Order: sequence, then C-alpha cells, then structure tokens
Amino acid sequence: MKGDTSGVSYSLWQMVLYMLRLGALGFGGPVALVGYMHRDLVEERSWITEADYKEGLALAQLAPGPLAAQLGIYMGYVHYRILGATLAGIAFVLPSFFMVVALGWAYVAFGGIGWMQAVFYGVGAAVIGIIVISAKKLTTKSVGKDKLLWAIYLLLAVVTVVTESEIAWLFIASGVLVWFLRAPPAWLRKSGGNALAIAPLPAVPALFSGLDSDVLTQIALFFAKAGTFVFGSGLAIVPFLYGGVVTEHHWLNEKQFVDAVAVAMITPGPVVITVGFIGYLIAGLKGATVAALATFLPCYLLTIIPAPYFKKYGKLPGVLAFVDGITAAAIGAIAGSVIVIAKRSITDIPTAVIAVVTVLLLLKFKKLQEPVVIAAAALLGLAIYPLTH
Repeated sequence: MKGDTSGVSYSLWQMVLYMLRLGALGFGGPVALVGYMHRDLVEERSWITEADYKEGLALAQLAPGPLAAQLGIYMGYVHYRILGATLAGIAFVLPSFFMVVALGWAYVAFGGIGWMQAVFYGVGAAVIGIIVISAKKLTTKSVGKDKLLWAIYLLLAVVTVVTESEIAWLFIASGVLVWFLRAPPAWLRKSGGNALAIAPLPAVPALFSGLDSDVLTQIALFFAKAGTFVFGSGLAIVPFLYGGVVTEHHWLNEKQFVDAVAVAMITPGPVVITVGFIGYLIAGLKGATVAALATFLPCYLLTIIPAPYFKKYGKLPGVLAFVDGITAAAIGAIAGSVIVIAKRSITDIPTAVIAVVTVLLLLKFKKLQEPVVIAAAALLGLAIYPLTH
C-alpha cells in the first residue's frame, strides 16, 4: 500500500539510500541517530514534516525495541507506507549487520590471538564508562524527580543486580501500575480498584521458554522475546540478553558477552545489532541471521501496525502513564546492568582507570563521540594488555 505522495519532494529510493548511509556511518547510539534523522530529513531536506517526525518518535518510544530503528522504519512509512517502512528498515540495519558478522568471523578465527584479546581488554572497560553516562542521561531525562518512577527505577535496578537478568513481566507490570494509579480506566474506577491483580503477566514470557527445540529455534524464540518485551533505548536489551545468553542458555561465557557489547559500541547503526554478533558466536551465519530477524521483526510489526492509529490514541493519559512506568523500569534495568557487567569487565587497576577516565571525558566533552573513545581504549588495550598478562 502506497501513501499519498503528491507534492513529496523525494523518491522512495532516495529515502532507502539515506537510511543505508545512516546505517553505515551513524555512530553515537540511539540519541545521536534520531538527532541525525531530524537534522537531515526535517531541517535540511524537508522530506518529513516536524509533526510527522514527532509522531514517529513518540510511537518509537512507546513500542518495545530499538528506538532508532523504529523511527527509521516510521520515516519510510510516512509517505510510502508498508513498502517504504520495509525497505527503510532493512537499509538502516543491513550495514551494521554485515559489520558485526565480519567481526564475529574475525573473533572466532583470531580470538585466541593476543591482539584481539588486548583490544577487547581496553574496549570492554571503556564500554562500562559509556553505559554509565548513558544510564545517567536517561535517568535524568526520563525519571526526573517523580517519586513513583524512582521507586520503580530502584526496584528494577536492584532486581537486575541480584538476579543478573531482566525479568520481562516486571516491565509490563510497572507500566500497568503507573497507568492504574495515574489514569485508571473506567472499568477499574467502577470496580473500586479491586481489579489490580496482574498475576497472569509472569506467565507471558514463560510461553517462550521451556520449549524443547533445536538451537536455531531456541535462538529465534529467545531473540523474538527480546524484541517484543524490551522497552527503552538500545542499551535496555543488555541485561535481558545477559540473563538469557549467559545465565539461562549458557551459549556464551561472561567474557564473550562483554565483548559482544563492545562490538555493538564500535559499530555504527543500532546498538541492538549486537544480537547478530551473539548469534554468529552461537551458530555461525545462520545463527546471526536468525537472531537479527527475530529481534527486529517484532519492532517492525509494532511500528507499522499501530502507525495509522497512533495519532488518534497516542496522547491518551492512560497510554502516556503506561509508557512512563515502562520507561522507568527499563532505565532501572540499564543502571543495574552497569554493575553486573562492570564486575566482569573491570578486572584490575588499568581497566578501572580506563572506565573512570571514559566517564570523566564524556562528562567534560559533551560532543565527544563514543567511537573515538572506543578507538583510544583499543590502543590502550594493545599497549597495556601484554604488560599485565
């Protein structure tokens, strides 16, 4: 289905080429990527109106999955509907997917060689600093001084640290709690508040677990769950992946998982593309392809299906309250994941120094790009690792 393209100043293929370029060169994580889209598509090229951009951004924040990828899909949808959304989404994700698969091949082929271990020795520590700053920015922006959201945030942070995994149903429960407390639906008000029970929710993720199947099917089910239930920025998926990939399925060890997060940081495009690297380590190219498709398909569907209706219902108080609760929970999980991953990445004084210096540099130099920090950390790793090991 094609939308109304009368008066549109660009072709579908121009949008596809733009997304391809952004996916290949867009460093800086989700906040930077959505900023590039606004600068390029709204301000400079005038392909997308301010109203359409804000609508797409709101929908991307509401739905689970990677923020930047969902906004890219919506930008394709605005004038070229499902075909535009499909091609724009593929173009945005494909470059970084090829990069992480190539890095996965190199990691498997040369993982035992000193220089590869040395690079990740430095980069893994720098990743901790980057996530610390991301968690701080997200907390300040989204939680603010709201006491209810702070309670949810702290609860999810503690649960993530204690369990070393993300409990998906707590995200949904957090959204429902804020919704019921701040904008209760009519049926709840009529029942006097006795219908707050949400006991069935824990069973939802269980539908995806406990299935006896081959590895590729297990990969598909697990990563589909990640794409369906993880809210927040790309980094929100980190604790969820850790709980499933390392703790539950034992597909990767802790060091391999930290390296996978580092790969996500040194490649352009969505942070969530690390699932391709993880899938490659588990089951080669087939594993990478299945993991990526399973992760991005839910976010694609959750963008194009509600798109026609979002303008009408997106500003309802109940929807906004639900989003606030889920966002606070997601950011709390990110904060908890910093501690979980730091325990594995910061192993000695040099790695601790690299992590702390990363935090200080990013605080002082607001425009400093993460890839620059990652490159510097890699060089430090090459220099320091042989001396400490």
